[in-house]
Amino acid sequence: MSGKKKIIRMANIPVSLNVFCKDLFRNLSDEYEIVAVSSPGKDLDEVAQREGIKTVAVPIARRMAPFKDIVTFFRLIMVFRRERPDMVHTMGHKAAILGQFAAKLTGVKHRVHTFTGLAFPTASGLARWVLKKVDKFICWCSTDIIPEGKGVMNDLQQNKITRKPLKVLGYGNIRGIDLDVYDRTPEVLAEASGIRKEDLFTFVFVGRVVADKGINELVEAFCRLNKEIPCTRLILVGDRDSGIDPISAETSRKIEENPNIVEAGLQKDVRPWYVASDCFVLPSYREGFPNSVIEAGALGLPSIVTDINGANEIIIDGKNGMTVPSKSADALYSAMKRMIEDSAFRQSAAACARELIASRYERSYVWKCLREFYKEKLG
Repeated sequence: MSGKKKIIRMANIPVSLNVFCKDLFRNLSDEYEIVAVSSPGKDLDEVAQREGIKTVAVPIARRMAPFKDIVTFFRLIMVFRRERPDMVHTMGHKAAILGQFAAKLTGVKHRVHTFTGLAFPTASGLARWVLKKVDKFICWCSTDIIPEGKGVMNDLQQNKITRKPLKVLGYGNIRGIDLDVYDRTPEVLAEASGIRKEDLFTFVFVGRVVADKGINELVEAFCRLNKEIPCTRLILVGDRDSGIDPISAETSRKIEENPNIVEAGLQKDVRPWYVASDCFVLPSYREGFPNSVIEAGALGLPSIVTDINGANEIIIDGKNGMTVPSKSADALYSAMKRMIEDSAFRQSAAACARELIASRYERSYVWKCLREFYKEKLG
């Protein structure tokens, strides 16, 4: 027996723990016993090895699958009874539905869920009603709710999802950023030199290449801009998802026909792609708290983002970038054109970008806020 309070951190898929909690569990282990729970996979194995913690693999279906979900639910009950945690802290809707309910039924005292994003604000009809009911159920099961940002908190409160007190930790964001890693080091600059085209003004997008990320509008805006200003380029870094929310056939055709639109695909190291560009663009319809905007800012890029939760908390319009209405190709076009033509604004926004990220989202500060929350709850 270590005598330390035990925290189970749970996510739907292991990559969430591997990416968003990198080095965090090892940092917390001096004070708490951490156990990570998610679906099985090499990412979970990597978490165990790198962080030096116990991991438990429990298959969790990504979509609703009643029979599989029931099996998962009872497996989680068995895990919680065996581990006897002082706290279960979940992220991801499926992990929260099953994990928080299982924790409640097994008498876990502290049941914490972090909402990294909400689906209901952009849904309508029956789908919106169902999604709100799901979020209300998660909040009912949980003792403490952490919205990742103020926008998420406002949506939860204004839609009366819960009456429980809500608290954003720090300025928001669950991950934080290591500024030593996200820096223009000689190695990163050398890699970027092979990507950069000095004669082309380059916009970059990093994320899933799907309709929900605003790719249809982005490609439409860029093609219009590219006709007027040929010395421009758009790089899309990320995988296309043809199964869930794919981009339109028209957008796909435009990408294939325009040599100044580069599909880079999924990249293990995105830093050189940011550094090889002049402006980051995130035209997403909805987000929780987009890490890509933080990464771009840390590497000194001005950003154009849609005026949505998270993104509009990181980008202060007119200071380190611009915010535009979502689902508007015209607004994107105007902002992208200004970013090219107004060099004084672009340079000023770039100069502010890293400084603002450092003051709000540096990793040790984000971890400090989480530690303070755990200490408040667990002592």
